[in-house]
Order: sequence, then C-alpha cells, then structure tokens
Amino acid sequence: MFEKVVPVNKERHAQTRIKEITGFSFASKFHIAYVTMHEFARAAAIYPIVFLEDKEKDEFRPVALLGLDAGTNLFVGADGKWDASYVPAIIRRYPFALASSDKEGQFTICIDEGSELVSSTEGSPLFDDKGEPTQVIENVKRYLSELQQMDALTREFAKFLAAHNMLTPLNMRVRESAGIKNIAGCYVINEERLNNLSDERFLEIRAKRYLPAIYAQLISLAQIERLVTLADKRAGK
Repeated sequence: MFEKVVPVNKERHAQTRIKEITGFSFASKFHIAYVTMHEFARAAAIYPIVFLEDKEKDEFRPVALLGLDAGTNLFVGADGKWDASYVPAIIRRYPFALASSDKEGQFTICIDEGSELVSSTEGSPLFDDKGEPTQVIENVKRYLSELQQMDALTREFAKFLAAHNMLTPLNMRVRESAGIKNIAGCYVINEERLNNLSDERFLEIRAKRYLPAIYAQLISLAQIERLVTLADKRAGK
C-alpha cells in the first residue's frame, strides 16, 4: 500500500495537498488488512479475522482476510468502490501512517508521497500560508493517536492469547469454482481450549474485556464462505 513514506515536515510539505478519498483502488491488491481488537465486532460481520505470526518481532497480529489469494482484494471493485459497510481503519487512514520516533512512547506522523492522493495543486493543504498545521493535520493527528492506543491494547491482547496457548493453526479447505483451496499459514483462537479454561483464567479474560473480541474472532470464520462467493462471482461462475 505504501510506496514512499516520509515524516510530515512543514518545509518539505509546505505546498502539499491531500485529495479526498473517492475510491479504494490503492488497496485493490491487498488481501489482508490489520485490524485492532476494537474493530473485531464490526469487521467480524464481513471479514474472517485471523492472526498472523511475525517471527521477527515474536508476536501475533490480527488481520481481516480481504481475499483468498495474495494480490486480490475481493472487496474493491473495478470502479474502486469498497463493496462492504465497514472499511478497516488502517485503510481509512491512508496515505498517513505513524512511525516510532527516537523518544520512547512518541511517534511521528508520516505521509506516503507516492500516493495518488498527494498533490501540489488539488485537495486540502497540510499547512497554511504561515507554515502552521491546518485542520487536516490536526484531524490526522487525533485519528492516528486513537489508532495507536488501540494498536497498543491489541498487541497486549495478542500477547496474552499466545502466552496462554490459546492460538492454534488454521487449516481449512474450501471449495471454489477453480477447485479446492487450502487456507493455512494463519492462526485462530482455539475454541476447545477456551471452553476448558479454569474459572480463574476465564474471569481474568473477562476482567481484561477480551471476551467480545474473542467471540467475534470465532464467529468471523463463517465469513470465509463470503470470500468464496465473492471469488466465484468475480470469476464469473
């Protein structure tokens, strides 16, 4: 999704403008999108939610499956429109992103200069004539700050699941028009282990307010059938 991400700078971006998002063609080749646990309830009604293992960082990250094949987002049509009622926050924040700064706990707002939404002539300016941030920057700062807080809580959630052996590899075979497809390489919450938790552990999960996200993830797996239907429809079957 991102091509040329650089920190927002009032000298470098004095004339930079951001065009309004009117389509999602930029996300047409992304078959996964990271979601925070706070998005699970809404996302689960549309997308399967699974966990991917980041071995380099030794952590698991929850993502919404947007397609069955790498490079294909089944929710973005040829016209660039998103064919679903909920768009993951990481998609909606484009072309902005947060990057860790040199100071612990602080982040820098970045922008993808390679995005077609970035212009020097069209859209809303990032800075005014005096070099002060416009409302665009203020809105982005607030939105990314909220997203960063949700991201931190989601990392703790995934760390808790992994630490208590509640994740298990997903191995599923689905039938689509082209034949049988194996869905693997990701993890889901193990329902049997959840049901066999001690009362003490279950109450701990409830106290941490993880239960809604856990049940939403389990329920979301039914949406894999939606992906199969969309894939068949796109293939003209």
